[in-house]
Amino acid sequence: MLNPREVKTVADAKHIIEQRGLSHVKVGLFDADGIMRGKYMSKEKFFSSLDSGFAFCDVVLGWDSKDQLYDNVEFTGWHTGYPDAPVRILPETCRNLPAEGDMLLFIAEFSDHAEAVCPRGTLRRVLERADRMGFDVTAAFEYEFFMFKETPESVREKGYKNLTPLTPGFFGYSMLRNSVHADLHHQIMALGEEMDFPIEGLHTETGPGVLEAAIAHDGAKEAADKAALFKTFIKVWAQRNGLMATFMAKWSSDWPGQSGHIHISLKDKNGKAVFHDPNNAYNMSDTQRHFLAGQQKYMPEFLAMIAPTVNSYSRMVPGLWAPLDATWGVENRTTALRVIPGSEKSQRIEYRLGSADANPYLALAAALASGLMGIEQKLEPYAQVKGNAYDQDHPEALSLPRTLFDAARKLKRSEVAKELFGHEFVQHYAATREWEEREFRKHVSDWELERYFEII
Repeated sequence: MLNPREVKTVADAKHIIEQRGLSHVKVGLFDADGIMRGKYMSKEKFFSSLDSGFAFCDVVLGWDSKDQLYDNVEFTGWHTGYPDAPVRILPETCRNLPAEGDMLLFIAEFSDHAEAVCPRGTLRRVLERADRMGFDVTAAFEYEFFMFKETPESVREKGYKNLTPLTPGFFGYSMLRNSVHADLHHQIMALGEEMDFPIEGLHTETGPGVLEAAIAHDGAKEAADKAALFKTFIKVWAQRNGLMATFMAKWSSDWPGQSGHIHISLKDKNGKAVFHDPNNAYNMSDTQRHFLAGQQKYMPEFLAMIAPTVNSYSRMVPGLWAPLDATWGVENRTTALRVIPGSEKSQRIEYRLGSADANPYLALAAALASGLMGIEQKLEPYAQVKGNAYDQDHPEALSLPRTLFDAARKLKRSEVAKELFGHEFVQHYAATREWEEREFRKHVSDWELERYFEII
């Protein structure tokens, strides 16, 4: 029997479906928010789609995470009639679905004109740039996520307040917690192996019911697939177990936020690591230094791709492990960029700014593209931060936007972003982030009611 991860071609995909005797197959793609949208397809329709592609209503590129239609984008809308957009199925993304017997899952992506605003297509364009520069990219994602003894119904009944976490209190790296809940940890690790987002490390983090998972590194496109599937199917797994998982950047003001860190390294076409130079301080090659400088310089302009929700900015407060400026340091977890010195194999940069709510394709595209631009322009970084970055003053150029709206405006005006990601993507995506902020502004918060209702 063919293993799903051995599927590489259209012929392979058809063969494994015939082997399993499947009448239907599951197909999904990712929208601007990194949410997987999809459906079951009959075998006949799927085979035809493998050969010729298929069409998917482009409304998934024209609505937000609550299925509310954008009123400020040009790509699609009432003015276009929400037509179908062409989609290609990617045979090499075939996965088992452990909860569904022999059922198979395939990732798809928008093609032709819709590729311009497709998140996976945007990452691929950046990777093509890296390839033209002579680089292969390796990446890995780490996610923090909170687990609750709740259901989709109970959280709504409670108004998302007074939720019961999986475990109480602060207890990072707890052997007690992961032993008491060993069955759940083993299920998560088994899910990662079965669906090919293998987990290198899984531990409790600081906060009630919070876990951190480090996903194994891979080629950049494959790493983003793994991260996107991880976020989707951890939530599926949790709900099937009577639990809920959230990847909100900060679900409660009482607890630390949740990060989505990205590790990146480059190799040349001969397989040699280009970030490593044992003759330089911290083993940091000139190429790594320029890459770091690009990430630092363009982080403020690309922030909306890294911190894509209103809630992302609630995480960015002093002293709670979230960077506030585009700083860098060596083995310094208070900075936005952490240089990790090591061997030729392990030398890398950790992009620590990212929050757990980011779309993995777009977060990686931003982290990588900015670094590539640094190499092209031979940029030099600002002086590294030593000690606590929160207690130090930094150059104004390193200051990050403090709201999603400001970040979206900065992205929309960025000529470098248009060059790297495409004008159509920048205009479309920035508009979706402006919409997100506008939706937030329509609502009155509990804080406002408690502060102003009686007194003001």
